[in-house]
Amino acid sequence: MKILVVCGAGASSTFVAQRLRRAASAAGLDWETAAGTENSVSAAFADLVLVGPHLADRLDAIRAASHGPVAVLPDDVFADRDGSRTLGVARTTLSDSPPPAKGTS
Repeated sequence: MKILVVCGAGASSTFVAQRLRRAASAAGLDWETAAGTENSVSAAFADLVLVGPHLADRLDAIRAASHGPVAVLPDDVFADRDGSRTLGVARTTLSDSPPPAKGTS
């Protein structure tokens, strides 16, 4: 599972991605997480894109560029020190998303 966390400059998303990776690992999930900017979404081929709350107004453009489901993170995501809430958002988004069409990934 590849997850891209997107913010304005890629700095704050790095912390969220690292915390998410640790929380996923603690839950026994082999998830790869990365941080990026809106411009990195189309090239990322991520299974899930998590968007910083300050980019919520760019959601349609990010969804159009993404190869998978996209979710906006809550306003207080940067206070999620252990990544557990972010992991919950990721799991919920993935469980609510339809599987990819056959022959795609």
